Amino acid sequence: MVSRTNKFRGRSRYHGRGKKAGRGAGMRGGRGNAGLNKHKVMTRIKYMPRHWGMYGFNRDPSLRVRHNTCNVSELSALVGDGDSINLSEHNINKLLGSGQISTAIHVTVEHASANAVTKVEAAGGSVTIEDGEEFGEWEEE
Repeated sequence: MVSRTNKFRGRSRYHGRGKKAGRGAGMRGGRGNAGLNKHKVMTRIKYMPRHWGMYGFNRDPSLRVRHNTCNVSELSALVGDGDSINLSEHNINKLLGSGQISTAIHVTVEHASANAVTKVEAAGGSVTIEDGEEFGEWEEE
């Protein structure tokens, strides 16, 4: 059977394909994201509403609070032979409750999770929360 383009051989310039079809990605309007600001604007608005732009925010690094943490399971290695430890001397300012503890240790720290406090107290120790601020809390007047 004779193909349709054979009818156009010698009779037309593009052999039945139109002006740009058959030349790469011309008929479909480009490859990939080509034309999203020109001839594919409605496609972008309808199907890709969050394609460009920034969403959400990142808190300023000077305002972020980063804690140096220690788990309950690491306390026995830090305390050594004694039964009390001040974690701020080890540059640790928060105690977390992951792991197990079997010895009674008296811990002094700036912040501690509720789970950590219950685990230390269940082992017979205690957790003292100290204020790490030099100026203390200031009150509104």
